Amino acid sequence: MTDSKIGVDIGGSGIKAAVVDIHDGELLTDRIRIETPEPATPDAVTSVVVEIVDLLDSDAHVGVGFPSVIQHGVALSANNIDQAWIGVNVQKNLSDALSRQVKVVNDADAAGLAEVRFGAAKGIDGVVIVLTFGTGVGSALIVDGKLVPNLELGQLEFDGVIPGEKLVSAKARKTRGLEWSEWADDVNRYLDLVESVFTPDLMILGGGAAKYWEEFESTIAPGRSIVPAELSNDAGVVGAALVSN
Repeated sequence: MTDSKIGVDIGGSGIKAAVVDIHDGELLTDRIRIETPEPATPDAVTSVVVEIVDLLDSDAHVGVGFPSVIQHGVALSANNIDQAWIGVNVQKNLSDALSRQVKVVNDADAAGLAEVRFGAAKGIDGVVIVLTFGTGVGSALIVDGKLVPNLELGQLEFDGVIPGEKLVSAKARKTRGLEWSEWADDVNRYLDLVESVFTPDLMILGGGAAKYWEEFESTIAPGRSIVPAELSNDAGVVGAALVSN
């Protein structure tokens, strides 16, 4: 017996969604992806979300991972989406547009929840940090299986740059014209910074960069407790579906 929910992952470059069985984390439909509109204003993004949900042809509740600090459904930041979202009640906006129940969380928190329930953090005690390297750098902090929401490690100063994600995101690798090994050198130093603050038992690397783990795995500093996200780039969609309950 399945309990299907719709998970929507809104990213800086793409908006992805699928119907998910929240009991086992399996996608029950193909994942649909549409480019994030530019500019990614509330009206433009909402229109794409409505289009994708309509294509999925399901009346299930919807969970959304959104690239912002989310508090009580309201966007408090807009690091990789249009600034017009700041102060918007994203949850109410999308609920009204879709005419159904919608729950919204930070997009990296959604990925972290999925890895805790079904992936690399399942059954792990202690401090786990999930880092999603994509358009920016998202982060989720899990302590003894419980999520501590809205950790924004991509906003840390790194090499004198604020936010540091401008140097170490997957998008930044392309912009800077770096090979994976060169990018990993910077990422290792960024991970040193994260470890110095949190001393995690495990770090999980997710986001778009996780698809290329084999390209840079050997360049990750020896002895570092870091593994790729088991759900890869589906983690955001699966985690968003989990919060829809």
